[in-house]
Amino acid sequence: MKRPSKADGSTAASLGSSVPLPAAAESGPISHAIFRVARLHRMIAGHLLREVGLHPGQEIVMMHLWQAGPQRQVDLVRVLDSDAATMTRTIRRLENAGFVRRVATPADKRASLIEPTPASIPLRQRVESIWAELEDAAVGGLGDSECRVIEGNLLTLEARLSRVADGLGH
Repeated sequence: MKRPSKADGSTAASLGSSVPLPAAAESGPISHAIFRVARLHRMIAGHLLREVGLHPGQEIVMMHLWQAGPQRQVDLVRVLDSDAATMTRTIRRLENAGFVRRVATPADKRASLIEPTPASIPLRQRVESIWAELEDAAVGGLGDSECRVIEGNLLTLEARLSRVADGLGH
């Protein structure tokens, strides 16, 4: 998708913007914007999560465990759209921090469930607060209808990209 050119021949970074895109982003300004937004979101999340001893992504695992209860690691990989190696590292780090533990499954003593520890319970409120801070940083001050439009557009992008990823065997 080509962006409208300005009189001086440069391409606008966003509609109505006079900021030129870097040369590498000329052929994909939307993809470049997604990359920039994701990078900034992760940077802010990392800063806020560091205060409670978590790294970005670990809070997603914890939020799921607090909501859904104990889970097999393979189910966490599937539900959270992760890969096994990343989930293994995440669980190990959360275990070392004392936020999760492995317990034997009642049906199969060889398998284990990952469950939040009592020590993680006070963390839940802070993680939820951090996500509220992130939400406010991203869309604070926008109206409900604007937020619904943004969310709808992001869901559409996610669905489109998921179809492509599924075609790649992911």
